[in-house]
Amino acid sequence: MNWQTEEPLGELSIGEVGERSGLSARTIRYYEELGLLPGVRRRVAGRRVYGADQLERLRFIERLKKLGLSLGEIKELNALYAIKGSTAVMLGHLGGLLDSHLEKLDSRISELADLRQEMGRYRDHVVGRIRLLESEGGGERPSVNEEIDS
Repeated sequence: MNWQTEEPLGELSIGEVGERSGLSARTIRYYEELGLLPGVRRRVAGRRVYGADQLERLRFIERLKKLGLSLGEIKELNALYAIKGSTAVMLGHLGGLLDSHLEKLDSRISELADLRQEMGRYRDHVVGRIRLLESEGGGERPSVNEEIDS
């Protein structure tokens, strides 16, 4: 009995790989040009054919991009894997890259939290000025530019 949920992949065209990965044919060819997608075979007529390995590699690349890694960093990982032939070495390097990105992300989150607090304080100041002017019987609400200049 076969418990696999997906049929094994045979040879897929670039269009089929695009549909399964969510990438355009142009992007797939670009990744191949950059060396991010090694091992792409060609039929006698020169048309590219892809297998499960290339599809998984494309999904891995997209996962890394969503995590904030650049194509250059992903290329480094590919090169490390090709040279060392070890998933452990490549994953160790990936761990270091992710740590670096996490530090940058934490820093950016902190900066945004500070900015949010500052914006909230300034908004409260503007609302207070508007209420003060209304209570003084100014009648008209000041424009935003007038409030900012105050």
